[in-house]
Amino acid sequence: MGNGEAYGPRIRRLTGEAIGDFGMIVSGDRVLVALSGGKDSWTLLEMLEQLRRRAPVEFSLVAVTVHPGFPGFETGGIESYLRDRGFEHRIVSAPVHGLLLDKLGPDDTPCPLCARIKRGVLYTQAEQLGCTKIALGHHRDDFIETLLLNQFFNGRIKAMSPVLHADDGRNVVIRPLVYVPEEDIIAYASGAGFPVTCCACPACGDPDQKRVQVKELLARLEREHPGIKASLLASLGQVDIRHLLVRDRQRSGVQ
Repeated sequence: MGNGEAYGPRIRRLTGEAIGDFGMIVSGDRVLVALSGGKDSWTLLEMLEQLRRRAPVEFSLVAVTVHPGFPGFETGGIESYLRDRGFEHRIVSAPVHGLLLDKLGPDDTPCPLCARIKRGVLYTQAEQLGCTKIALGHHRDDFIETLLLNQFFNGRIKAMSPVLHADDGRNVVIRPLVYVPEEDIIAYASGAGFPVTCCACPACGDPDQKRVQVKELLARLEREHPGIKASLLASLGQVDIRHLLVRDRQRSGVQ
């Protein structure tokens, strides 16, 4: 067993724990797995497939890749891999590239708008495919980085939800990798043989500097104080509103 493969059982266990802790998947669910082609979404699909085969509840999977229209984004490797392994899958084209060119200025960050457009496409696909859940590949580090980014730059205590009921009243988004450290995914995916594919967005070579700074800060703190990332993630489930600056406590449910 290679070094990457050794991480598989640990990632599967953490994914199963998250699904159980938050009731992400129930019997009869049909789960749309948002497969971008990156390491996180490939790992998510593989873990859900392994759990599907072992789980006491029956559920099904369908992988959906949104082609954003960026020149150079190739889906041939994705389609071949999924077909060879018997996954139900669909490639959907969306005019993300064109909309970004129309809507954004030269100094605007494209990622938030791109994510919103893709999310809308996934919602539509979930309805067409009869899916009850949409699974995204956000991992532990995404959760805690988002928490700190919102605190540092937006003045809000907000991260992500492991289970999100969409505003449309129908779609439910789940994030089964919430407990999984990014370094585990990197190690696992490097030896798993996934056809990892970049979306070919021009901004991929120009990372969000705020997120990079937060990632570097967390990495340094984790080296100096092992376990700090786990503590930050745990804090998202241990919120004491009585000791926060919540003005209207009656409306927030605090007596």
